[in-house]
Amino acid sequence: MLKRVILILAAVAAVAPFPAGQAPAQEKSIVVASTTSTQDSGLFGYVLPIFKQKTGIEVKVVAQGTGQALDTARRGDADVVFVHAKSAEEKFLAEGFSLKRYPVMYNDFVLIGPQSDSAGVKGKDIVAALQTIKAKAAPFISRGDRSGTNIAELKLWQDAGIDIAAAKGPWYREIGQGMGAALNMASASNAYVLSDRGTWLAFKNRGDLVIVVEGDKRLFNQYGVMLVNPAKFPSVKKDLGQQFIDWLISPEGQKVIAGYKINGQQLFYPNANDPSA
Repeated sequence: MLKRVILILAAVAAVAPFPAGQAPAQEKSIVVASTTSTQDSGLFGYVLPIFKQKTGIEVKVVAQGTGQALDTARRGDADVVFVHAKSAEEKFLAEGFSLKRYPVMYNDFVLIGPQSDSAGVKGKDIVAALQTIKAKAAPFISRGDRSGTNIAELKLWQDAGIDIAAAKGPWYREIGQGMGAALNMASASNAYVLSDRGTWLAFKNRGDLVIVVEGDKRLFNQYGVMLVNPAKFPSVKKDLGQQFIDWLISPEGQKVIAGYKINGQQLFYPNANDPSA
C-alpha cells in the first residue's frame, strides 16, 4: 500500500511539477497579430527578447498584412494587434473588438525602383511619381494583400487622381504577398514598389533597387497597438496583453524601439506621447 501511494505521488509530481496556483512558465505567453513589417524589419527580433527578459512573458507573433491581422483578432485568435493602418484600426475599435488604440511609433513609406529610374520619377512628390508611372505604364508591384502598406498605396493612387482598379493593366501586378516577396519581385523585374522604410533597410536582396521617392508628408506611416476586447473573447489574456502594451508605450519600451538600428540608421521613431497619432 505504501509503495502504491509513493508511485501515485511520483506520477502526480511528474505531470504537475509546479506549486499549486503557479502556471508553468511556457503558459506565460501571448499571441500578437502584427503587420509583416514589424517582423521583416527585424524589430520584433530585437525588442521581444528584451521584453521577455524583463517580464518572463513570451510573445508569439502572427505576422500578416494589417487587414489579415485584424481579421485574426476579430476571430479571437490573438490577444493583441500591432498594425499600421489607422483607418482600419479605428473601424476595428468602432466594431467593439477593442476598447482603446495606443499610438506606438512611426516611420515612413518609400517608393523603391530600379537605379536607372526608367520612368524618371525620382524626387519627393509621390503623387507626381505615381501619375508618371501610370502614364508610362512602368512596371509596378502591388502587395494586393490588404496590408497597411497596400492600404496606403491605394490611398496614394487615389490622391494622384487615379482609379487604379479601373486603370491597372499588365504593368500593375498584384501579388497578394508580404513586403519581402514584393521587394524580391520588384528586384527581379526592375519594377517600382511602395515599401515601409524599416523593411527596406533590413532587405538584403536589393539587386538594382534604390529609393526613388522619399520625404513626401503623404508617406507618413503610423503604428498602433490594441488589446483585443476580453468581453468578446474571454480567452484573451487581458493582463499579460496589457502588460505588453504598457511596456511598449512606457519610456523604457520607447527607448528600446528608438535604439533599434541597421547600419546606424534608426528604423522606427517612438511617439506614444502624441495623442493625435
